[in-house]
Amino acid sequence: MSAIHVELPDGSGLELEAGSTVLNAAERIGSRLAKAALAGKVNGEPADLSTVLNDGDRIEILTFDSEEGKNVFRHSASHVMASAIQRVRPDVKFAIGPAIEDGFYYDIDTQPPFTEEDLASIEREMARIVQENLPFVRKEMSKADAIAYFSEKGETYKVELLEELEDGTITFYEDGDFVDLCRGPHVPSTGRIKAFKLLSLAGAYWRGDSDRPMLQRIYGSAFPKKKALDEHLALLAEAEKRDHRKLGRQLDLFSFHEQGPGFPFFHPKGMVVLNELLAFWRDEHRKRGYGELRTPILLDRGLWEQSGHWDHYQENMYFTEIDERTYAIKPMNCPGGMLVYKNQMHSYRDLPLRWAELGTVHRHEKSGVLHGLSRVRMFTQDDAHIFMTEEQIQDEVIGIIDFIDYVYGVFGLEYTIELSTRPVGSIGTDEMWEVATNGLRSALKTKGVPFRINEGDGAFYGPKIDFHVRDSLKRSWQCATIQLDFAMPEKFELEYIGRDGQAHRPVMIHRVIYGAIERFLGILIEHFAGAFPVWLAPVQAVVVPVARDHADYAYEVRKRLFDRGIRVEVDASDETMKYRIRHAQTQQVPYMLVVGDRERESDSVSVRHRRKADLGSMTVEAFTTKILAEIAAKAI
Repeated sequence: MSAIHVELPDGSGLELEAGSTVLNAAERIGSRLAKAALAGKVNGEPADLSTVLNDGDRIEILTFDSEEGKNVFRHSASHVMASAIQRVRPDVKFAIGPAIEDGFYYDIDTQPPFTEEDLASIEREMARIVQENLPFVRKEMSKADAIAYFSEKGETYKVELLEELEDGTITFYEDGDFVDLCRGPHVPSTGRIKAFKLLSLAGAYWRGDSDRPMLQRIYGSAFPKKKALDEHLALLAEAEKRDHRKLGRQLDLFSFHEQGPGFPFFHPKGMVVLNELLAFWRDEHRKRGYGELRTPILLDRGLWEQSGHWDHYQENMYFTEIDERTYAIKPMNCPGGMLVYKNQMHSYRDLPLRWAELGTVHRHEKSGVLHGLSRVRMFTQDDAHIFMTEEQIQDEVIGIIDFIDYVYGVFGLEYTIELSTRPVGSIGTDEMWEVATNGLRSALKTKGVPFRINEGDGAFYGPKIDFHVRDSLKRSWQCATIQLDFAMPEKFELEYIGRDGQAHRPVMIHRVIYGAIERFLGILIEHFAGAFPVWLAPVQAVVVPVARDHADYAYEVRKRLFDRGIRVEVDASDETMKYRIRHAQTQQVPYMLVVGDRERESDSVSVRHRRKADLGSMTVEAFTTKILAEIAAKAI
């Protein structure tokens, strides 16, 4: 065959000479694409640019503009780092080195452990490897030969991974003297890794198991251009300043204690923010016809067996014995909602039935993954469970999408949407899953919102729509979710009486908007850098008397504001006025009200804003009107 025909993602075709590679296809499409190409996909499978094409192949060119392209680039960077580590310390043992969001890491076993100072020497060696422009060469061998090869090298972690693979051909990649077990693909050569930075060291148990060896994890990031890397490093520096754990201490919002790892303690100021979030949540649910439930934290084992959590979620649950019966502390709120539904018979006229619950749940997270408010063992979910007919699915899902869009708009949060499909180990029939998945897809298409498919990442009982919010640093956080469930109503034998007088099975939606409220608070702290909008601020204004003899007027102003519902304090300490204003700014108080002789005589305050500085003099009533309007509007 002198020519072959391949198909491009847009459905168009491309004629190539027999023996052409993915790179040759990119060159035919355009020189700019060929220059940017990192790897490709052939018939849906990732492939190196050197992969030879066959007639009829479907191909796609991967660049750094796509997530898959970024992963190829950064996985290649992890190999460059590992190659450099091997040069710096030849006796190191390698575990795994994947790409992650915005970077990569490699887990290694070495003694003594590397220190932060060692990262510079590894980076220098990486720069040499990049300069050498070594090709990434894909090779194959049998499983037995691969085990023998890595056993001889003393790579015990690679051998363990190999032993778990099925018999057959094993692929690995080499660049210079470094050889790694790897499926690929990789960029053509080490010279493509133009800009990189090693960021930090951490400990990581092998396979995430605390009973296995503790390895050292080296994190890094890489970009095709130095400018993009510099911008990313600047964002990381800003993120460190905004770290909610640090700001939580600084603003006296919450704390953690060794007597309860993973269990947050909220202080009075933190409770102000939480209660404002919950008051907003309750008000918006009331407007949309939701009733509110409260179900027990501790429930009998049999309920969790019936719900499927016993078989699918037991390792994340806490248990106790009471009167020789096994109880579980709830990791989710939904089974309690099932029992409330079954408490009485419902008619089709009752549906859709919308019930919301601010339910505290407990999940056994491993200590190594706990991280401030982002990953805790006790949290409150702003759950809702909606019972409806199959015909009502689309309208209910669209209504929830609109609800989520409104809530995130209040906080200035942008978001993207994923539709997650049936996972391995799910419950329910194929027909249930098909109807449920099509129901969610139809709602998204009818709404006209962009979304992407996340194959196999649904809940064990149904497909879901996930909302990934992007904060002010453009980081993504999965928060809201809409999960459509045919299986649990079946398990609990839920029924309603239809128009025909017969019993029918309702469909159910599980839904959160904040997600875990504690985690959402952590996101907001970092999104606003601790400077909450006025309606959320623990202290909305502080009155600062110029001198001691102005303190009485300061407290009078405070009382007048407090009586109108404003959270206000007086700072009449012996510190200088400049210090007191600066202290209020570091505590992110939105308004500082300076009062002296002139203000006392004119029943006014001199208003300073934490960001806009001096706003001038206002009467107390004028300032009250201004701040109350800002609070009512939930202005950002």
